Amino acid sequence: MAQADTPQQTPMMAQYLKIKREHPDVLLFYRMGDFYELFFDDARRAAQLLDITLTARGQSGGKPIPMAGVPYHSAEGYLARLVKSGESVAICEQMGDPATSKGPVDRQVVRIVTPGTLHDEALLDARRDNLLLALHCQGERWGLAWLELSSGRFSVLEVDGEADMLAEVHRLQPAELLVGDAQDLPPALAERAGLKRQSGWLYDLESATRLLCDQFAVADLRGFGCAHLECALTAAGVLIDYARDTQRSRLPHVTQLGIENRDDAVVIDAASRRNLEIDVNLGGGSENTLASVLDTTATAMGSRLLKRWLNRPLRDREQVAGRQGAVQLLLHDDLFETLRANLKPIGDVERILARVALRSARPRDLARLRDALVALPELQATLAPLDEGSALDALKRHIRPYPELADTLTRALVESPPVVIRDGGVIADGFDAELDEVRGLAENAGDYLVELESRERQRTGLVGLKVGYNRVHGYFIEIPRAQAREAPADYIRRQTLKNAERFIIPELKAFEDKALSAKSRALAREKLLFDRLIDTLGAELDALQASARSLAALDVLAAFAERALALELVRPHLTDSPGLTIHGGRHPVVEHVSDAPFVPNDLRLDPSRHMLVITGPNMGGKSTYMRQAALIALLAHSGSFVPADSAEIGPLDRIFTRIGSSDDLAGGRSTFMVEMTETANILHNASAESLVLMDEIGRGTSTFDGLSLAWASAEHLAATRALTLFATHYFEMTALAEQLDGVANVHLTATEHREGIVFMHRVEEGPASQSYGLQVAQLAGVPPAVVARARDKLASLEQHEIDQGQRSVPAGAGASQPAPAQPDLFASTPHPLVEELAGLALDELSPRQALDLLYRWRERL
Repeated sequence: MAQADTPQQTPMMAQYLKIKREHPDVLLFYRMGDFYELFFDDARRAAQLLDITLTARGQSGGKPIPMAGVPYHSAEGYLARLVKSGESVAICEQMGDPATSKGPVDRQVVRIVTPGTLHDEALLDARRDNLLLALHCQGERWGLAWLELSSGRFSVLEVDGEADMLAEVHRLQPAELLVGDAQDLPPALAERAGLKRQSGWLYDLESATRLLCDQFAVADLRGFGCAHLECALTAAGVLIDYARDTQRSRLPHVTQLGIENRDDAVVIDAASRRNLEIDVNLGGGSENTLASVLDTTATAMGSRLLKRWLNRPLRDREQVAGRQGAVQLLLHDDLFETLRANLKPIGDVERILARVALRSARPRDLARLRDALVALPELQATLAPLDEGSALDALKRHIRPYPELADTLTRALVESPPVVIRDGGVIADGFDAELDEVRGLAENAGDYLVELESRERQRTGLVGLKVGYNRVHGYFIEIPRAQAREAPADYIRRQTLKNAERFIIPELKAFEDKALSAKSRALAREKLLFDRLIDTLGAELDALQASARSLAALDVLAAFAERALALELVRPHLTDSPGLTIHGGRHPVVEHVSDAPFVPNDLRLDPSRHMLVITGPNMGGKSTYMRQAALIALLAHSGSFVPADSAEIGPLDRIFTRIGSSDDLAGGRSTFMVEMTETANILHNASAESLVLMDEIGRGTSTFDGLSLAWASAEHLAATRALTLFATHYFEMTALAEQLDGVANVHLTATEHREGIVFMHRVEEGPASQSYGLQVAQLAGVPPAVVARARDKLASLEQHEIDQGQRSVPAGAGASQPAPAQPDLFASTPHPLVEELAGLALDELSPRQALDLLYRWRERL
């Protein structure tokens, strides 16, 4: 709002300005009757973002005050559009009764809607987490705290270094990010959508600890095992303060603090996560991702948990084996099919309970919760035969029925309640005697009016007499104008119309007072009963949340079992020795979306064979082969079965991928700079238990520079004994197998057919014989004349290479084995003076002749 404006201080506008000053950085939805109104700059911005009419109300400085509004009953759709565009909105409601208020009705901000604090069903993607994340840094140590308000899940983590922090932010993909106003951020975060700068004084450990103790109703945080995580706790305090402020609530459903340890999970950095397309593809969508293939969950909360499991594969072998054992158990006698049928009526209990805790639940939320509670006994009966100590025993213990709650909700709610409580019709007949009584008064009004009309016609003899009702004038007796003068003396005129007169009599007036009072009393009683239902559910909130978490986990395991059967996945064998041995491995996404039969391939990586140099043509399947190895390892560590005939998976600490190329224009980095940055991260952090995928290192620079960088990078990885798949078009790299222990060559096969190429997609031992670059160019649609010219040029270059002798491999490669011919298209031709010098018989030149030659050459130069 322009500060120069000084609007006329009407009481209503004075109230608006006071509230707006308290919330200057958000749009203010100011309730006025059946509309939320916006004024000044808020109105201009909302009109632009929502494509609504910009009007005016009153004046400020002699100019009309801009105003725009949205209907109260359809505000959710407008809120969704605003939040999606990154806006936050303060909801200011009328707290008093306009009929009894003297002056402007009292208004208060009851909630601030921000991208990271959503819990309304209409504003959320049901199958994705919506996280609020806070960051705090001390030196090189970063603390992260994140909350999903729509479920109450609250966690903290500490990491060392900016790169690890960025990797975690990329994993979590928060909708809103809180940082201190003086905190320096890397470019990847500084311009991020949803970034909110907070006052630096909020980042105080002592204050944060007090807030957290108050939230969890404990004397200290030692019971959570996080007292040493000072950075993370500071961030957590800021986050809770922000969430409480936006919700105007103590967040009763946030009762636990999860402590994550980075060493408990297989670390995947941001670039690797992007390349593997776990749940977001390279275009930013969700199609053709690993999650899209695996997600057949029956509930939205199960879908969200599945994505969390895939994005955080575990290193704890016991926990991973427990998940795989549960999948194996569910496959027995197709138990998963019965459980999935049991789970379908359950719905998104997790988010419904959050809305119950925040007192924003609607009648249909409670109806869905009723249906879930009614379905639980059947699900429990399905689990009952399982032995104690089985892989599903822990989940089974938490999934218990709630017969009293189910009975209460079943008796209290109509079968299909309306969306909101505002107009009543939510509480079923027979649940509450007082409500039934006042409803009876209102519902019997029709019978009474028919009886009164008949009686008055008989008493007055006026056959045109009618008894009616409207919202403005209430109940009335209507007589045609021509008969109005015959109305009895006890008829009191209420309204004159063009062709009729309307009257009221004491009996009808008394009934009107009683009937209208009954309607408002019935609605008030329904609202009271609905609030009591919320209170009843709130008393069981902790137990219900525990059940919801177990139901979500059971849903994921049942989906894993269904996918194992449908996609012919096998249970991987988890070994304690480093390595990756896969027989008949397949890429789960490529196989799923491709119409052509997928060609499975084997892979063996172990301490004696820890690096494979992969050669072969473009489009031959090198990247697919590499990615499928990483996805199989990731699935195994997530607890899923894997796409292979058999698989032995050793322990992994990290998965790295350096695949593909792109500029970072915002960060001012070229494609090659991005490639080298990602390579540097891998070389610094890879260990003997890391899986490393390196594709076409060095292709973004000159041939010799690129080959040298690729060679040196491969040597470094070989020295660390990381499990490495190294794809390259530099045939010289195949000599590494002769030079270094643990390095072997494999290639993707292809065959020529009539100057074209047929890709076999089969991995075989040894290096490729050629690159098939011209054939691939032909497939890509390069004009035939250009391909023909390239073929001629290739022939001449190869002949020149033969004449000149093959180029040596880089230093350290040794000269015992010449590399396959790979002409350098950018090699310079010898200078004429150099050729002349090479042909001179120096011993036959006199000193004078030699001096003359030098002068001539200098002139020519």
